[in-house]
Amino acid sequence: MATAPHDLHLKARRRIRFDDHLPVDHRLNQFYRVGAGLMGLALLAFGILGLIDKVGFFDTHGDTVAGMNTNGALSVLSVCVGLLLFVGMVIGGNIASTLNMVLGIAFILSGFVNMALLETDYNFLAFEIENVLFSFVVGVLLMFFGMYGRVGSKLPHDNPYWRARNPEQAEREDRLRALRAGGAAQPLRGGEQPPKAR
Repeated sequence: MATAPHDLHLKARRRIRFDDHLPVDHRLNQFYRVGAGLMGLALLAFGILGLIDKVGFFDTHGDTVAGMNTNGALSVLSVCVGLLLFVGMVIGGNIASTLNMVLGIAFILSGFVNMALLETDYNFLAFEIENVLFSFVVGVLLMFFGMYGRVGSKLPHDNPYWRARNPEQAEREDRLRALRAGGAAQPLRGGEQPPKAR
């Protein structure tokens, strides 16, 4: 049975992976790595300063570090998330981008949850309003670092995410570019018209 053109198009899109074609020095790769590294450094520093103070692990009153409240549990958690972001920085690419987005959402959700737990016996991370605001800020920054160049209605056509979502158009534009350069290895297919100049 012949495969429908639509099915072939979907299979081609599934085979395309961002990491397979992203150069190490690609500007998006660098952006994701810098974002993960900066946020990881901030969290790691906060966590280490909290551990130095030797605050009780689940002490709901905690101690003040860098203008925010902390305890042993929050300090350890901050160190772990900071190290995870450093791993994302080292790997880079799509993994760093996705990690930034996922942790960004987690920080925003954490802000809402811990805001509801303020002044209760279940405030095991010793959050205060400053911690909640910090969680929101870090969450928004991480989401920005993760989503930059990945979502949007007007991504440039050399963007690897746009190319992965529009493989046929990207291929046509590559062939047209090669023809214009005078060294095309693949001629346009029969009946295929080059895009009109705007």
